[in-house]
Amino acid sequence: MDLGPFSTISKSPLALGLLSAAIMIPLTAAFVNSPGAHAGTAAASSTQPATYLPSISDMMIGTIQPRHERIWRAEQAGDWDFAAYELGNLRGAFGRLGRAHPMEENIPFPDMIESVTKQPLEDLKGAIDRKDDAEFGKAYDSLSEACNSCHQALNHGTILIGRPTSASQSDLVFGKAGR
Repeated sequence: MDLGPFSTISKSPLALGLLSAAIMIPLTAAFVNSPGAHAGTAAASSTQPATYLPSISDMMIGTIQPRHERIWRAEQAGDWDFAAYELGNLRGAFGRLGRAHPMEENIPFPDMIESVTKQPLEDLKGAIDRKDDAEFGKAYDSLSEACNSCHQALNHGTILIGRPTSASQSDLVFGKAGR
């Protein structure tokens, strides 16, 4: 059988090996680089930034706790608008926490957060809307107790939340917006 210009290649093992390599290398590279071709593609890629998932503790210390305290500080300063603003931020932070950590200790964490904080947050909103100092104090304490019950349930009872007792180290100025 006459293969034209390929007849010499078919007779030379070196030439046949080079031809095979010329075909296999691009095919292998295409397979290896295709999405989903092997586990860990995204993690192994140097062009993909590493993703960071803050721990529950990171989110509590970085977002939940400061907002909880700022609500207290705002009410103490009589800045009800800022208290309402921070209450909205606190709700959002709890939502992000639950989405970031859907399970904790084999418990659906978003459901736990919702069941523990729903009523205290509603009570706090009512007190803020009515600008009622006494009701606010009760609702704030109720939210703190809800936080503590969650800490107990997750075996973190050493973390105890209450009313701020010392001066804030914050650079936030209350009641000066729009002046």
